[in-house]
Amino acid sequence: MEAASGSDGAELMEILADPVPERTAARLESMIERRLRGEPLQYVAGAWGFRHLDLMVDDRVLIPRPETEVVVEIALSELRRLRAERGHRRPLVVVDLGTGSGAIALSLALEAPPVAGPVEVWATDASEAALEVASANLAGLAGAAATRVRLARGDWWDALPAELSGRVDLVVSNPPYVAEADEVEPGVAAWEPAAALWSGPTGLEATDRILAGARVWLRPPAAVVVEIASQRATESAALAQAHHLDAEIRTDLAGRERVLIARTGPLPAGA
Repeated sequence: MEAASGSDGAELMEILADPVPERTAARLESMIERRLRGEPLQYVAGAWGFRHLDLMVDDRVLIPRPETEVVVEIALSELRRLRAERGHRRPLVVVDLGTGSGAIALSLALEAPPVAGPVEVWATDASEAALEVASANLAGLAGAAATRVRLARGDWWDALPAELSGRVDLVVSNPPYVAEADEVEPGVAAWEPAAALWSGPTGLEATDRILAGARVWLRPPAAVVVEIASQRATESAALAQAHHLDAEIRTDLAGRERVLIARTGPLPAGA
C-alpha cells in the first residue's frame, strides 16, 4: 500500500480514510497479482533499501541482500587501511566489478570515510540492462558522492580503460558464485537474472577471473573484496593464494563464511 500510494509511515496513516484514487487502486491490484504469481516483493515494489540507499530494482539486476551490506562494510574498512598505509591524499581508485544495481559502488562513494580521503569509483557490468538500472540509481545519488562514480560496460576487467592498469587500489565484487549443481530457491532461479547467479560448473569461475587480473590492475598495497559461496570458502582462499594474494575469510551476519579478502603481497621470485 505504501508503494502504490507513494506515501509511507505517518503519511499513509493520514490518508487511510480518504477515497482511493482509481490509479492507486489499479496499481495496488496489479502489484498484488504480481506477488501472487511469485514475483519477489522487491521487484513488485520497484525499490529496496540497501544500507543508506533506496535503490530502484527490477528483474534486470539481483535483489540487494544483507550479505552484500557486509561486503561494503569490509570494503570501507579496507579503504581506511589503504589510506593509512599510503599516507598521502591521492584519490584512491575503487572498482566494483559486476555492479548490477550499483548497490556496492554507490554505497562506497557515499560512505567512504573522510580519513580515506578522496575516492574515484568505477562501476562495471557486462549487461547493458543492468547498467541502465545502475545509471538510474546513480542519478538519485545526491551531492559530491555522485561525482565520484563512473559507469563502464564490459566483461570484468575488460570494461576498464587501459590507463587504470596498475592504478587500482581496491576491487569489490558480488560476482556470480552459484555452481551448476547447487540448489537455488525456486523464486530466485525463476526471477533473478541467471547471468548474475550462475558462474559455471564449479561456482568459482567468476571469482577466478577477478583474482587473475589483480596483479595487472592493482597498485600494491591493494585489496580485492569478493562475496563468495559459504560452502566454497576454503577453495576461494586457495584460489587467491594461487594468484599470489594473501587470503582472509570473513563471516556474514549469520556467521557463514561469506567474504574473501585478497591482499597484494610481494611478488614471488621469478614472477
